[in-house]
Amino acid sequence: MSEPADQLEVAQEVVDNVPTDVEVEDPEAGVGHDPWDPEQIRIHTKAYSLRHLMDMIDDGDVDLAPDFQRQYVWKDAQRWGLIESLLLGIPLPSFYFNENREGLMQVVDGVQRLTTIHRFYKGEFSLGRLAYLKDLEGKQFKDLDGSYRRRLQNTQFVAHVIDPETPFRVKFDVFKRINTGGSPLSAQEIRHCMSKAQSRDFLRALVDLPAFEDVMGKTVLNHPRMADREIALRLVAFHIIPVEDYRQYESLDSFLGVVTERIDALSAGELKKLEAVAERGLVNSRAVFGEFAFRKWPLTSARRNPINRTLVETWGTLLAEHPTTAVKARAVELRRRAREMMTSNVAFIDSISGGTGDVNKVTSRMTLVGDAIREYLG
Repeated sequence: MSEPADQLEVAQEVVDNVPTDVEVEDPEAGVGHDPWDPEQIRIHTKAYSLRHLMDMIDDGDVDLAPDFQRQYVWKDAQRWGLIESLLLGIPLPSFYFNENREGLMQVVDGVQRLTTIHRFYKGEFSLGRLAYLKDLEGKQFKDLDGSYRRRLQNTQFVAHVIDPETPFRVKFDVFKRINTGGSPLSAQEIRHCMSKAQSRDFLRALVDLPAFEDVMGKTVLNHPRMADREIALRLVAFHIIPVEDYRQYESLDSFLGVVTERIDALSAGELKKLEAVAERGLVNSRAVFGEFAFRKWPLTSARRNPINRTLVETWGTLLAEHPTTAVKARAVELRRRAREMMTSNVAFIDSISGGTGDVNKVTSRMTLVGDAIREYLG
Protein backbone atom coordinates (compact mmCIF):
# COMPACT_ATOMS: atom_id res chain seq x y z
CA MET A 1 0.00 0.00 0.00
CA SER A 2 1.53 3.33 -1.05
CA GLU A 3 1.24 6.45 1.07
CA PRO A 4 -0.70 9.27 -0.61
CA ALA A 5 1.67 11.70 -2.29
CA ASP A 6 0.49 14.75 -0.32
CA GLN A 7 1.64 13.14 2.93
CA LEU A 8 5.13 12.79 1.49
CA GLU A 9 5.54 16.48 0.68
CA VAL A 10 8.32 18.21 2.58
CA ALA A 11 8.30 21.83 3.76
CA GLN A 12 11.64 23.54 4.30
CA GLU A 13 12.33 26.05 7.07
CA VAL A 14 12.97 29.56 5.78
CA VAL A 15 14.57 32.26 7.97
CA ASP A 16 14.67 35.85 6.71
CA ASN A 17 13.65 34.54 3.28
CA VAL A 18 16.67 32.22 3.17
CA PRO A 19 16.11 28.41 2.90
CA THR A 20 17.89 26.50 5.69
CA ASP A 21 17.95 22.95 4.24
CA VAL A 22 16.14 21.70 7.36
CA GLU A 23 12.62 20.29 7.23
CA VAL A 24 9.88 22.07 9.15
CA GLU A 25 8.92 20.06 12.23
CA ASP A 26 6.11 20.43 14.75
CA PRO A 27 6.86 17.71 17.31
CA GLU A 28 3.92 18.64 19.53
CA ALA A 29 1.20 18.78 16.84
CA GLY A 30 -1.75 16.79 18.12
CA VAL A 31 0.16 15.69 21.22
CA GLY A 32 -1.69 16.32 24.47
CA HIS A 33 0.11 17.01 27.74
CA ASP A 34 -1.00 17.23 31.32
CA PRO A 35 -0.74 20.83 32.58
CA TRP A 36 1.85 21.52 35.25
CA ASP A 37 0.96 22.86 38.66
CA PRO A 38 1.09 26.71 38.64
CA GLU A 39 2.40 26.53 42.20
CA GLN A 40 5.67 25.23 40.76
CA ILE A 41 6.48 28.64 39.26
CA ARG A 42 8.99 30.58 41.34
CA ILE A 43 9.67 34.02 39.88
CA HIS A 44 11.05 37.00 41.77
CA THR A 45 11.58 40.49 40.43
CA LYS A 46 14.78 42.45 41.04
CA ALA A 47 16.04 45.90 40.11
CA TYR A 48 19.63 46.41 38.99
CA SER A 49 21.58 49.50 38.07
CA LEU A 50 23.36 49.45 34.73
CA ARG A 51 26.72 49.63 36.52
CA HIS A 52 25.79 46.61 38.67
CA LEU A 53 24.67 44.56 35.67
CA MET A 54 27.85 45.40 33.73
CA ASP A 55 29.98 44.31 36.70
CA MET A 56 27.99 41.07 37.01
CA ILE A 57 28.57 40.33 33.32
CA ASP A 58 32.30 41.04 33.67
CA ASP A 59 32.49 38.83 36.78
CA GLY A 60 30.64 35.96 35.07
CA ASP A 61 27.60 36.18 37.36
CA VAL A 62 25.34 37.03 34.42
CA ASP A 63 25.75 34.78 31.36
CA LEU A 64 24.99 36.27 27.95
CA ALA A 65 25.06 32.77 26.41
CA PRO A 66 28.24 33.01 24.36
CA ASP A 67 28.02 31.57 20.85
CA PHE A 68 24.32 32.40 20.76
CA GLN A 69 23.48 32.56 17.06
CA ARG A 70 21.34 35.67 17.27
CA GLN A 71 23.29 37.21 20.13
CA TYR A 72 24.42 40.21 18.19
CA VAL A 73 22.68 40.79 14.90
CA TRP A 74 21.38 44.29 15.49
CA LYS A 75 22.12 46.91 12.86
CA ASP A 76 24.04 50.06 13.78
CA ALA A 77 20.90 52.19 13.93
CA GLN A 78 19.35 49.81 16.48
CA ARG A 79 22.43 49.95 18.69
CA TRP A 80 22.67 53.73 18.56
CA GLY A 81 18.95 54.10 19.17
CA LEU A 82 19.06 51.87 22.25
CA ILE A 83 21.89 53.85 23.86
CA GLU A 84 20.22 57.15 22.99
CA SER A 85 16.98 55.93 24.61
CA LEU A 86 18.86 55.18 27.82
CA LEU A 87 20.57 58.59 27.75
CA LEU A 88 17.15 60.20 27.29
CA GLY A 89 15.86 58.33 30.34
CA ILE A 90 13.42 56.11 28.44
CA PRO A 91 12.93 52.85 30.41
CA LEU A 92 13.52 49.52 28.66
CA PRO A 93 11.19 46.50 28.81
CA SER A 94 11.93 43.97 31.54
CA PHE A 95 14.58 41.28 31.21
CA TYR A 96 14.05 37.60 32.02
CA PHE A 97 16.83 35.64 33.70
CA ASN A 98 17.12 31.95 34.53
CA GLU A 99 18.99 31.38 37.78
CA ASN A 100 20.77 28.03 38.10
CA ARG A 101 21.70 26.19 41.27
CA GLU A 102 25.16 27.78 41.35
CA GLY A 103 23.62 31.25 41.40
CA LEU A 104 24.59 32.06 37.80
CA MET A 105 21.92 34.05 35.99
CA GLN A 106 21.41 33.25 32.34
CA VAL A 107 19.75 35.85 30.13
CA VAL A 108 16.87 34.29 28.21
CA ASP A 109 14.98 37.39 27.13
CA GLY A 110 17.01 40.56 26.50
CA VAL A 111 20.31 39.11 25.26
CA GLN A 112 20.70 41.55 22.40
CA ARG A 113 19.83 44.59 24.51
CA LEU A 114 22.26 43.65 27.27
CA THR A 115 24.97 42.70 24.79
CA THR A 116 24.63 46.07 23.04
CA ILE A 117 24.77 47.99 26.33
CA HIS A 118 27.76 45.98 27.55
CA ARG A 119 29.68 46.51 24.33
CA PHE A 120 29.08 50.25 24.43
CA TYR A 121 30.05 50.35 28.11
CA LYS A 122 33.32 48.55 27.27
CA GLY A 123 34.11 50.93 24.42
CA GLU A 124 33.53 48.49 21.55
CA PHE A 125 31.57 50.90 19.36
CA SER A 126 30.88 54.60 18.93
CA LEU A 127 27.52 56.28 18.61
CA GLY A 128 26.45 57.14 15.08
CA ARG A 129 23.46 59.02 13.76
CA LEU A 130 21.14 59.97 16.64
CA ALA A 131 17.67 61.50 16.55
CA TYR A 132 18.06 63.99 19.41
CA LEU A 133 21.51 63.97 21.03
CA LYS A 134 23.42 65.08 17.95
CA ASP A 135 26.38 66.34 19.98
CA LEU A 136 27.11 62.75 21.12
CA GLU A 137 27.55 61.33 17.62
CA GLY A 138 30.95 59.70 17.16
CA LYS A 139 31.50 59.28 20.90
CA GLN A 140 32.21 56.15 22.93
CA PHE A 141 31.24 55.70 26.57
CA LYS A 142 34.57 57.06 27.79
CA ASP A 143 34.06 60.22 25.71
CA LEU A 144 30.77 61.16 27.36
CA ASP A 145 30.85 63.88 29.94
CA GLY A 146 30.37 62.95 33.57
CA SER A 147 26.64 63.66 33.73
CA TYR A 148 25.87 61.36 30.82
CA ARG A 149 28.11 58.58 32.18
CA ARG A 150 26.43 58.80 35.57
CA ARG A 151 22.99 58.79 33.96
CA LEU A 152 23.83 55.59 32.14
CA GLN A 153 25.49 53.90 35.09
CA ASN A 154 22.56 54.72 37.39
CA THR A 155 19.88 53.58 34.93
CA GLN A 156 17.65 51.03 36.64
CA PHE A 157 16.58 47.78 34.96
CA VAL A 158 13.88 45.37 36.03
CA ALA A 159 14.62 41.66 35.72
CA HIS A 160 12.24 38.77 36.38
CA VAL A 161 14.35 35.90 37.70
CA ILE A 162 13.11 32.32 37.63
CA ASP A 163 14.23 30.47 40.73
CA PRO A 164 16.45 27.36 40.33
CA GLU A 165 13.88 25.25 42.20
CA THR A 166 11.40 25.69 39.35
CA PRO A 167 11.32 22.44 37.28
CA PHE A 168 12.95 22.62 33.85
CA ARG A 169 9.69 21.87 32.03
CA VAL A 170 7.97 24.76 33.82
CA LYS A 171 10.87 27.14 33.12
CA PHE A 172 10.88 26.17 29.47
CA ASP A 173 7.15 26.76 29.12
CA VAL A 174 7.36 30.12 30.92
CA PHE A 175 10.09 31.30 28.56
CA LYS A 176 8.10 30.14 25.53
CA ARG A 177 5.11 32.12 26.80
CA ILE A 178 6.97 35.37 27.43
CA ASN A 179 9.01 34.97 24.26
CA THR A 180 6.51 36.66 21.93
CA GLY A 181 8.59 39.39 20.29
CA GLY A 182 9.01 40.00 16.59
CA SER A 183 11.47 37.13 16.23
CA PRO A 184 10.72 34.58 18.98
CA LEU A 185 13.43 32.20 20.12
CA SER A 186 13.35 28.62 18.88
CA ALA A 187 13.18 25.75 21.36
CA GLN A 188 16.91 25.11 20.92
CA GLU A 189 17.75 28.77 21.46
CA ILE A 190 15.86 28.68 24.76
CA ARG A 191 17.69 25.49 25.79
CA HIS A 192 20.98 27.13 24.81
CA CYS A 193 20.26 30.14 27.03
CA MET A 194 19.30 27.89 29.95
CA SER A 195 22.24 25.48 29.68
CA LYS A 196 25.78 25.58 31.00
CA ALA A 197 28.97 26.12 29.05
CA GLN A 198 29.81 22.39 28.94
CA SER A 199 26.77 21.34 26.89
CA ARG A 200 27.03 24.42 24.67
CA ASP A 201 30.69 23.68 23.97
CA PHE A 202 29.99 20.00 23.39
CA LEU A 203 27.24 20.63 20.84
CA ARG A 204 29.45 23.16 19.10
CA ALA A 205 32.23 20.54 18.96
CA LEU A 206 29.85 18.07 17.30
CA VAL A 207 28.77 20.65 14.74
CA ASP A 208 32.45 21.39 14.04
CA LEU A 209 33.24 17.75 13.24
CA PRO A 210 34.20 17.29 9.57
CA ALA A 211 31.77 14.36 9.47
CA PHE A 212 28.92 16.66 10.54
CA GLU A 213 29.53 19.06 7.67
CA ASP A 214 30.08 16.15 5.29
CA VAL A 215 26.66 14.70 6.10
CA MET A 216 24.60 17.82 6.79
CA GLY A 217 26.11 20.22 4.25
CA LYS A 218 27.32 23.78 4.68
CA THR A 219 23.86 25.35 4.62
CA VAL A 220 22.92 23.81 7.95
CA LEU A 221 26.09 24.96 9.73
CA ASN A 222 25.61 28.08 11.86
CA HIS A 223 21.87 27.84 11.36
CA PRO A 224 20.29 31.17 12.39
CA ARG A 225 17.82 29.38 14.69
CA MET A 226 20.31 26.83 16.04
CA ALA A 227 18.80 23.86 14.21
CA ASP A 228 22.37 22.57 13.77
CA ARG A 229 22.77 22.38 17.56
CA GLU A 230 19.40 20.67 17.94
CA ILE A 231 20.40 18.15 15.28
CA ALA A 232 23.63 17.47 17.19
CA LEU A 233 21.67 17.13 20.44
CA ARG A 234 19.23 14.65 18.90
CA LEU A 235 22.12 12.69 17.43
CA VAL A 236 23.29 11.83 20.96
CA ALA A 237 20.04 12.05 22.95
CA PHE A 238 19.14 8.36 22.96
CA HIS A 239 22.70 7.39 23.80
CA ILE A 240 22.23 9.35 27.03
CA ILE A 241 18.64 8.39 27.86
CA PRO A 242 17.37 5.10 26.37
CA VAL A 243 14.29 5.26 24.19
CA GLU A 244 12.48 2.99 26.69
CA ASP A 245 12.62 5.86 29.19
CA TYR A 246 11.22 8.48 26.80
CA ARG A 247 7.67 7.80 27.98
CA GLN A 248 8.30 9.46 31.35
CA TYR A 249 8.86 12.88 29.76
CA GLU A 250 5.95 15.18 28.94
CA SER A 251 7.24 16.25 25.53
CA LEU A 252 10.20 16.16 23.19
CA ASP A 253 11.25 19.57 24.51
CA SER A 254 11.21 18.28 28.09
CA PHE A 255 13.20 15.23 27.05
CA LEU A 256 15.83 17.28 25.23
CA GLY A 257 16.02 19.64 28.18
CA VAL A 258 16.90 16.76 30.50
CA VAL A 259 19.40 15.41 27.94
CA THR A 260 21.08 18.84 27.95
CA GLU A 261 21.29 18.79 31.76
CA ARG A 262 22.82 15.29 31.63
CA ILE A 263 25.48 16.48 29.16
CA ASP A 264 26.34 19.30 31.54
CA ALA A 265 27.03 16.69 34.24
CA LEU A 266 29.23 14.31 32.19
CA SER A 267 32.94 13.91 32.81
CA ALA A 268 35.53 14.81 30.18
CA GLY A 269 36.08 11.12 29.44
CA GLU A 270 32.36 10.48 29.00
CA LEU A 271 32.07 13.45 26.66
CA LYS A 272 34.93 12.13 24.55
CA LYS A 273 33.26 8.72 24.24
CA LEU A 274 29.93 10.32 23.38
CA GLU A 275 31.57 12.43 20.67
CA ALA A 276 33.14 9.31 19.16
CA VAL A 277 29.77 7.54 19.11
CA ALA A 278 28.12 10.55 17.44
CA GLU A 279 30.87 10.71 14.83
CA ARG A 280 30.45 7.00 14.08
CA GLY A 281 26.71 7.55 13.61
CA LEU A 282 27.44 10.31 11.09
CA VAL A 283 30.06 8.30 9.20
CA ASN A 284 27.89 5.19 9.08
CA SER A 285 24.85 7.14 7.91
CA ARG A 286 26.92 8.71 5.15
CA ALA A 287 28.13 5.23 4.14
CA VAL A 288 24.55 4.00 3.77
CA PHE A 289 22.76 7.01 2.32
CA GLY A 290 25.44 9.18 0.75
CA GLU A 291 24.21 12.72 0.08
CA PHE A 292 20.65 11.66 1.03
CA ALA A 293 21.55 10.91 4.67
CA PHE A 294 18.82 12.00 7.13
CA ARG A 295 16.53 13.10 4.31
CA LYS A 296 13.22 11.61 3.18
CA TRP A 297 14.12 9.52 0.15
CA PRO A 298 11.32 7.19 -0.99
CA LEU A 299 11.82 4.89 -3.96
CA THR A 300 9.43 7.06 -5.93
CA SER A 301 11.61 10.17 -5.71
CA ALA A 302 15.16 11.21 -6.57
CA ARG A 303 14.77 14.67 -5.05
CA ARG A 304 17.19 15.66 -2.27
CA ASN A 305 14.86 16.85 0.49
CA PRO A 306 15.81 18.97 3.51
CA ILE A 307 17.18 17.27 6.64
CA ASN A 308 14.58 15.51 8.75
CA ARG A 309 15.50 15.63 12.44
CA THR A 310 13.68 12.40 13.30
CA LEU A 311 15.87 10.50 10.82
CA VAL A 312 18.93 11.87 12.61
CA GLU A 313 17.80 10.46 15.93
CA THR A 314 16.84 7.07 14.44
CA TRP A 315 19.42 6.11 11.82
CA GLY A 316 22.14 8.29 13.32
CA THR A 317 21.68 6.73 16.75
CA LEU A 318 21.18 3.10 15.81
CA LEU A 319 23.83 2.85 13.09
CA ALA A 320 26.37 4.18 15.60
CA GLU A 321 26.07 0.90 17.49
CA HIS A 322 27.83 -1.01 14.69
CA PRO A 323 31.37 -0.96 13.24
CA THR A 324 31.73 1.08 10.07
CA THR A 325 33.19 -1.88 8.18
CA ALA A 326 30.09 -3.96 8.88
CA VAL A 327 27.77 -1.10 7.91
CA LYS A 328 29.59 -0.52 4.63
CA ALA A 329 29.37 -4.22 3.78
CA ARG A 330 25.54 -4.13 3.99
CA ALA A 331 25.01 -0.53 2.90
CA VAL A 332 23.09 -1.40 -0.28
CA GLU A 333 20.59 -3.61 1.55
CA LEU A 334 20.15 -1.10 4.38
CA ARG A 335 19.57 1.75 1.95
CA ARG A 336 17.02 -0.25 0.00
CA ARG A 337 15.14 -1.21 3.18
CA ALA A 338 15.12 2.38 4.44
CA ARG A 339 13.76 3.70 1.14
CA GLU A 340 11.06 1.02 1.11
CA MET A 341 10.01 2.13 4.59
CA MET A 342 9.77 5.73 3.39
CA THR A 343 7.73 4.61 0.38
CA SER A 344 5.11 2.23 1.70
CA ASN A 345 5.36 1.77 5.48
CA VAL A 346 2.48 3.95 6.66
CA ALA A 347 3.44 3.72 10.35
CA PHE A 348 7.02 4.79 9.66
CA ILE A 349 6.04 7.65 7.35
CA ASP A 350 3.58 8.90 9.95
CA SER A 351 6.20 8.70 12.72
CA ILE A 352 8.60 11.03 10.89
CA SER A 353 6.08 13.47 9.44
CA GLY A 354 3.89 15.04 12.12
CA GLY A 355 3.48 15.13 15.88
CA THR A 356 6.93 13.56 15.97
CA GLY A 357 7.34 14.04 19.72
CA ASP A 358 4.47 11.66 20.50
CA VAL A 359 5.78 8.74 22.53
CA ASN A 360 4.15 6.15 20.27
CA LYS A 361 5.71 7.69 17.17
CA VAL A 362 9.14 7.91 18.80
CA THR A 363 8.90 4.26 19.84
CA SER A 364 7.54 3.22 16.45
CA ARG A 365 10.32 4.74 14.35
CA MET A 366 13.10 3.59 16.67
CA THR A 367 11.68 0.06 16.68
CA LEU A 368 11.20 -0.11 12.90
CA VAL A 369 14.69 1.20 12.15
CA GLY A 370 16.19 -1.02 14.84
CA ASP A 371 14.52 -4.09 13.35
CA ALA A 372 15.77 -3.19 9.86
CA ILE A 373 19.34 -2.77 11.08
CA ARG A 374 19.28 -6.01 13.06
CA GLU A 375 18.06 -7.89 9.98
CA TYR A 376 21.31 -7.11 8.20
CA LEU A 377 23.81 -6.44 10.99
CA GLY A 378 22.54 -8.66 13.77
